[in-house]
Amino acid sequence: MTDHGEAPGADDIVIGLDLGTTSTKAVAFTVSGEQLATASHGYPLETPYPGHAVQNPDLILAAAYAAVAEVVAAVGADRVRGLSFSSAMHSILGLDPLYRPMTEVITWGDTRAGLQAERLRAATGGLALHRRTGTPIHPMSPLTKLVWFREQEPKLHETVAFWVGIKDYVIVHMCGALVVDHSLASASGLMNIHTLTWDDEALAIAGVSPEQLPELVRTRDVLPGITPDAAIAMGLPETTPVVVGAGDGPLANLGVGAVRPGVAACSIGTSGALRVGVDKPAVDPLGGVFCYALTEDRWVIGGAINNGGATLDWARSILADELGPGSEAELLELAAAAQPGSGGLIMLPYLLSERAPHWSALPKGAYIGLTRAHKREHLIRAALEGVCLQLALVLQSMRSAGLEITQIRATGGVMKSDLWREVLAAALGMTVDFAEGQEGSSFGAAVLGMEALGLIESIDIVDQLIPVDDSVRPDPRSTAVYASLLPSFGQLYDALVPTFQTLRRLAPSLPIDLVGDEPDR
Repeated sequence: MTDHGEAPGADDIVIGLDLGTTSTKAVAFTVSGEQLATASHGYPLETPYPGHAVQNPDLILAAAYAAVAEVVAAVGADRVRGLSFSSAMHSILGLDPLYRPMTEVITWGDTRAGLQAERLRAATGGLALHRRTGTPIHPMSPLTKLVWFREQEPKLHETVAFWVGIKDYVIVHMCGALVVDHSLASASGLMNIHTLTWDDEALAIAGVSPEQLPELVRTRDVLPGITPDAAIAMGLPETTPVVVGAGDGPLANLGVGAVRPGVAACSIGTSGALRVGVDKPAVDPLGGVFCYALTEDRWVIGGAINNGGATLDWARSILADELGPGSEAELLELAAAAQPGSGGLIMLPYLLSERAPHWSALPKGAYIGLTRAHKREHLIRAALEGVCLQLALVLQSMRSAGLEITQIRATGGVMKSDLWREVLAAALGMTVDFAEGQEGSSFGAAVLGMEALGLIESIDIVDQLIPVDDSVRPDPRSTAVYASLLPSFGQLYDALVPTFQTLRRLAPSLPIDLVGDEPDR
């Protein structure tokens, strides 16, 4: 245990600071996992042109200061043993030599690098690059975004002094250190996950040098204090230690107690994800999954999908508009009136393109097998089933990487529904456990910070802090139906690629509608 002051006590607090897609949240936790105070400050996601999804970095910095200040005022500065960071993944922005922004924050939902991503994926060595860096070659990746800047804005690309993520920007202003943790670096497409160093080939493709990137550090590294300006803004002493922290996806696993090998976390909110903890990095042979660091000896492998609860929101607006917003229960009652398999109807839920396991901005949504006999309850249920079958494809890819999945813990707003729980368990063919509610990535950041600051022996203590409150076993008949559908569901993407290509020429590229803030990256 690292010594960072007096022995830990029951009153000691660590603040988990989560820089999300639409807001920054600060949450104060005791070492026993009790949540004492929370504050959230939002900011806009700008979509000024098709494919663009950008933000103002200074608004995010101000939100971080304001959220921490509000929590500190509630709990008292003298109780705060440190701050620990979580952050949305895949962001990038350019800075000048004085760390001033030269670009906006280009978020994970920005799709303008779609053509660059397709070209890199198809090139010789594209899969090898994915397997070395752990990051799929997709428009979300900072690597592809840098290629876009190199090709579309070469003068700007040449004059940027530093390329950083949003957490790096906040930390350099809060602590005066330009650093990036191994977790967010493993989601950049620029770091070799096997050596924990910048990848020479990736940097050459991106057209950047190691000197233009932050210093690589461990997720548990502790920065010794904060700047005078930050201290005033947050109401904390300048000696307050800051734990560098990690990406929100891996920390979400920690936040639900899914960190040991074989324990997977499944989240479905606006979008969705399935990730499992492992003790060494790996990627499946076909490149269907990502591999991101939590610590140097703990990793998560899995995949995120763009289309989760947002698919049902679309179905309500199109098929049951009279129900109005906030009518999820009534919508799911309609879906439950149809039998598993939706009367032989499949929906590809690619309304916002898709990520795992195909990692392409190309696909569009589709209903397959539609007949006059189908009613709206079939179409609504097929949309829900499509989301769960997509997660089943992610699970297949994880197993193809040689992973043994022994337990699944699920979270997310839609998981309060019995129908969602039953369909998910049957589509995955596994019992799904539901943990008692926690603050996800914020709690994961706090637990990681507690270990780094010597307040707990190990992050494994999280198993004791997050008990399972319900379990759903898969219904055998439903499981058989979804197992029979899954091969056809998985083959439809490849079969429809030529059609997707034709349709893309007829419609503009659209930005991902990030209406939620799920740790799915």
